[in-house]
Amino acid sequence: MGMDVKALESAEPAAAAAAGGGDIAVMTLAEASAAVGAGRVTPTQLVEAMLARIDHYNPDLHAYISVLKESALAQAKALEAELAAGKRRGPLHGIPIGLKDNIDTAGTPTTAASAVFDDRVPKEDATVAQRLKDAGAIVIGKTNMHEFAFGGTSSITYFGPVRNPWSYAHNTGGSSGGSGAAVSSCLCYGALGTDTGGSVRIPASYCGIVGLKATYGLVPIRGIIPDAFSMDHCGPMARTVEDAAIMLNAMAGYDKLDIASVEHPKEDYVQAMQQPVSSLRIGVPRAPFFDHADLEVAAAVNQAISVLGSLSAGVKDVSLPRADDFSWDVMNAETYAWHRELYQNSLNRYMLATRQELQGMKDWVDDPSRACSHTESEYVRMIWDMELRRRTIEDSFTDFDLVALPSMRTMPRPIVNAIQWEENWKPRNPDDWTVENMTFCNLYGIPAISIPCGFSSAGLPIGLMIAGPPFTEGKVLALAAAYEKATEWHKRRPPLHV
Repeated sequence: MGMDVKALESAEPAAAAAAGGGDIAVMTLAEASAAVGAGRVTPTQLVEAMLARIDHYNPDLHAYISVLKESALAQAKALEAELAAGKRRGPLHGIPIGLKDNIDTAGTPTTAASAVFDDRVPKEDATVAQRLKDAGAIVIGKTNMHEFAFGGTSSITYFGPVRNPWSYAHNTGGSSGGSGAAVSSCLCYGALGTDTGGSVRIPASYCGIVGLKATYGLVPIRGIIPDAFSMDHCGPMARTVEDAAIMLNAMAGYDKLDIASVEHPKEDYVQAMQQPVSSLRIGVPRAPFFDHADLEVAAAVNQAISVLGSLSAGVKDVSLPRADDFSWDVMNAETYAWHRELYQNSLNRYMLATRQELQGMKDWVDDPSRACSHTESEYVRMIWDMELRRRTIEDSFTDFDLVALPSMRTMPRPIVNAIQWEENWKPRNPDDWTVENMTFCNLYGIPAISIPCGFSSAGLPIGLMIAGPPFTEGKVLALAAAYEKATEWHKRRPPLHV
């Protein structure tokens, strides 16, 4: 699919006024849930409100690849019948959500935003999709993404680049950009993204919403088209911390058929989110996580850290181990291994930037200066090293509980520049410090959340990331919720909502 660069440079919203849905559409997930539970609105009304907005805004935003109108309305009717019979499955009952299009849905195309999979229709739901459906959520559509989750802009996609609701000329971040745009624009009440090197948290930061990546293995990834299996996560994207906690409650839990899944005692993350934060000690890892940060980003994040200090037991500068280029090597090896046959048989169906990236991975894996057995043994050693790092990362949190840092050090690029950058980017470049804050959390498998903490002078969102040791989701959510309650950033809506 070709891209009209000049059209992207001058792109403007099709209309300034919100289309359909009224106050129903701009509710948070928790508010919509309460309204359904009290009988003030019906699941069908929620679905219809979302469909009206999707119909109006999606042609410009490219947030959705497919919209499941008929099945969503049918689900809504069935869930209404359950309510009438006195059965309510929980807070997600009747709530329309979006799923990133690398998450399998039975009988519905799942393309990973690529022509390679334009006719792929899974026979089974991914574990997370099934769990959300079982909890009463209504899948209203499959969201656009960076092709095969290979990048952080969502500008490289067979279905047209996803546009940032705060500025249609800018990228959303990626690879879960469609989910970010859909949540920010009130085209669903929550969505799922996947996160291998920040792909939930980057678009959350750039779109002014909440994005949560839990501890590796806490949320099953079975039935999700992989990027790099050892670092893949799936997480909720929502307008508030509470909304993300509600979704995580339904998603988390052991799946014995998922070899990445871990057994962990069941937790209520909504309840955990309400715990006091006054005793929490907050660390600020200045180097390298603030290096090269845009001045406006640094100012907003430092102000947010000041607020965290007033809410907690205080903040202090700390040190954390670096990811270096280790995580990129793991990604290169695992991604190319999964795509090797597709790359050989469907080379010309990949987007140019993705094709070039795969070629770079091939050159790295098949480097003639190294024997194949050496490459394989290197990979095995990297996996062993990763496991050791994950087992010992908690030791770095010796006299502090959580850390706070910028989600992204830079503001989103214009889409035109993002496309050019992607097409000239070295595959999985270890020198790309712009996403270093993100990849660190994937390498170590620790929980991390991005929440809005300000806006640039141009009106683009800025994100604050809070992270902690493995399985401290409750503390991470609690500190994020306390910050959210003390500020107003999460209440802002993109201009298209005016």
